[in-house]
Amino acid sequence: MNNFLFKHIDNSGLIVFRIVFGFLCALEAIGAVFTGWIRRTLIEPEFTFSFIGFEWLQPLPGNWMYVYYIVMGLFGLLIMVGYKYRFSMFMFATMWTATYLMQKSSYNNHYYLLFILSYLMVFLPANRYASLDVKLNPSLKRLSMPSWCKWVFIIQLFILYTYASIAKLYPDWLDASVPALLMKSKADYPLIGDLLQQSWVHYGIAYGGILFDGLIIPLLLFKPTRKYAFFASIFFHLFNSIVFQIGIFPYLSLAFSLFFFEPKTIRDIFLKKKPYYNSDEVIVPKYGNILVWFFSIYFLIHIALPLRHHFFKDDVLWTEEGHRLSWRMMLRAKSGSTKYRVIDEATNQQIPIKLDDYLTKKQQRGAIAKPDIIWQFAQRLKEDFAKKGKSVKVYVRSYVSVNGKPAKQLIDPKVDLASEEWHHFKHHDWILPSK
Repeated sequence: MNNFLFKHIDNSGLIVFRIVFGFLCALEAIGAVFTGWIRRTLIEPEFTFSFIGFEWLQPLPGNWMYVYYIVMGLFGLLIMVGYKYRFSMFMFATMWTATYLMQKSSYNNHYYLLFILSYLMVFLPANRYASLDVKLNPSLKRLSMPSWCKWVFIIQLFILYTYASIAKLYPDWLDASVPALLMKSKADYPLIGDLLQQSWVHYGIAYGGILFDGLIIPLLLFKPTRKYAFFASIFFHLFNSIVFQIGIFPYLSLAFSLFFFEPKTIRDIFLKKKPYYNSDEVIVPKYGNILVWFFSIYFLIHIALPLRHHFFKDDVLWTEEGHRLSWRMMLRAKSGSTKYRVIDEATNQQIPIKLDDYLTKKQQRGAIAKPDIIWQFAQRLKEDFAKKGKSVKVYVRSYVSVNGKPAKQLIDPKVDLASEEWHHFKHHDWILPSK
């Protein structure tokens, strides 16, 4: 195990990855400013639906979130050039984590991945070559890294893609009805809009997604298939970038290929002036056992998290319990209608509620179909009326359709959600059965 984890290999892949990663971090942060994402997600809403338990974490007032993201983008650039690397990486990771936890309206697994990677990168020696840190302090310069620095990425990706593939093995995906629903909103795309409505394309997306996610890591690890897998990755991720417009994730995914090709190949392409490290030296640090235990526990947690929905009642596609942090990417389409009925406890009179008065259109999509957000909004209404001196009950009548099927009642309309507690590890009985 020591020979495998602590054998030193050329560090060209990690050095180039740091440069690309820092650039993409900066692009994600600055891009959020110019695309209007910050305005729509963090400034226009009166409040945000944070992860439950982090309700105190809300956007900065006024236009300060623009400043926040610009600063975060600057840290991305400092990561790219390798200046005060660990500090810059830690600051970006912390700032990104805060914005990740403070809102769920734009939740996706790619934000979660960036959150994980940012903290992993803090501990990696990614600034030991081609960095301002080395220029300012030449004693930091190294041509090699322990082998585990490469394998943490490969194992993390293997977990991600394996669960993404397994999650697609259910009827609505296998009959291509979910890809068909996802493509409906792309019909007005120039050039490819009509093509995306073809049934053969839907089946290609359905089964291509299963095969790609399930096989891409083994095929990249196996030298005879590596180049073919890489070209398949380029097509797959560019398709996702164009069709789904998911920010930096496709390009970050392509950057991971740096850890699958031979270090000499990476060095010859990107760092031609760098001496190539070619030795079988094994250096086991004093903290080697601690490192092994840390990553063993770390990966066991990441293997366990996507399994937790099996311990809840009913289907995760319906209840959403155990959906997040599980690599369940673009697996279902939900729509419906939801009405919130607020009753003044003192007078027993109903108080009319219009979602437009409280939520943006983006937030309303969650407050209609996602039980955790429905519960959070009920709590918000209770708090809002408490400030006005009123004690209220909140009832919800919600009809939701999953994957185009006939709508069913999601929330028990007889339960006062304002008085219900949230349980992270227990099913909520006020979510009605899917069948």
